[in-house]
Amino acid sequence: MTSSVPRRLPRDLHPAAWWGWALGLAAAASLTTNPLVLAGLGVAAWVVVVSRRSARAWAGSFRLYAGLALMIVVVRVAFRVVFGVDTGHVLLDLPEIPLPDWVAGIRLLGPLTLESLLAGLYDGMRLGTIVLCVGAANSLANPKRLLAAMPAALYEVGTALVVSVTIFPQLADSVRRVRAAQALRGGPAGRVARTRRFLVPVLEDALERSLALAAGMDTRGYGRSGEAGRGERARSAALLLGALVGLGVGSYAVLDTTAPRVLAGPMLVLGAVLAVAGLRAAGRRVSRSRYRPERWRAAETATVACGVATAAFVWGTARADLVAVHPGVQAWPTVTLPLLLAVVVAAFPAWVTPPPVDPWQADVARADVPLEVAA
Repeated sequence: MTSSVPRRLPRDLHPAAWWGWALGLAAAASLTTNPLVLAGLGVAAWVVVVSRRSARAWAGSFRLYAGLALMIVVVRVAFRVVFGVDTGHVLLDLPEIPLPDWVAGIRLLGPLTLESLLAGLYDGMRLGTIVLCVGAANSLANPKRLLAAMPAALYEVGTALVVSVTIFPQLADSVRRVRAAQALRGGPAGRVARTRRFLVPVLEDALERSLALAAGMDTRGYGRSGEAGRGERARSAALLLGALVGLGVGSYAVLDTTAPRVLAGPMLVLGAVLAVAGLRAAGRRVSRSRYRPERWRAAETATVACGVATAAFVWGTARADLVAVHPGVQAWPTVTLPLLLAVVVAAFPAWVTPPPVDPWQADVARADVPLEVAA
């Protein structure tokens, strides 16, 4: 006797869902300089990555992005130390380096103020949090599945985009492979010699794997154009040109309050509709088959909704309470209820998404098939 017992089986989320969530967090981070909110968004991204990244090699690239974010903060603060300002509470009176008259307005060293350090710290944390959000998407989204999920009309742009955003995951995998190989071989223990023996193989391995990926894509016919008549090409080009004009005019009308309102929202909607129609028309000229295409389910929608809600909370707070979003350097920053909700919602994908598939597990049931248990 068997009974069907449905349960939440491991599966990999659609890569576009992770990018939608991460871009929402990055947009929220770009709208604020509150260090408490920025730290909360960074912690939320870290929690989701730790909970939902797989055991594949490219999933370990988040530490590289974390190191890059920390370096950005340090460099930003160091710039404030080197090119400081006189106003504020002086913490350390450094000797000023004299400069010629033709660089008037630029100062090297001099009095180091608390306000200058805090301004550099806040700016560095904002950029560092954005980098962390991009790193979280790279650690969670499978780059190969992301490339396969690109629309047919964007195969060239999609290839360049996927290759550019997966540099760190590729380097992380190469670092792991080269480090394991050198540990088995042994060698000189000096730091300089070890770095030289480590750096060249990592770059060579990353280049060879990139070339192998390009050769494999070309062998499988990725991005090859199909047959299309002159009329069909002209129609897709006209749709894309109209979409570009509509989006451009609509964006200008939204930013310019003196422009007629009929050119704002309606033109943006018209441009978006024409863009979708143009991409669909251009995609018919690309002959490409898909094996097991990606499916969009409720977990993907919830993940993207968390990112959009996070950005919406911060954006709404910026319109209602600008001091909470940009506290300045004169007073201690505070966190209001909408900002706290933004941080909490940003971490929801750690619980609303299924666990990732174990790459070392041989037999994994599909997520849409209920589990049968023998009684």
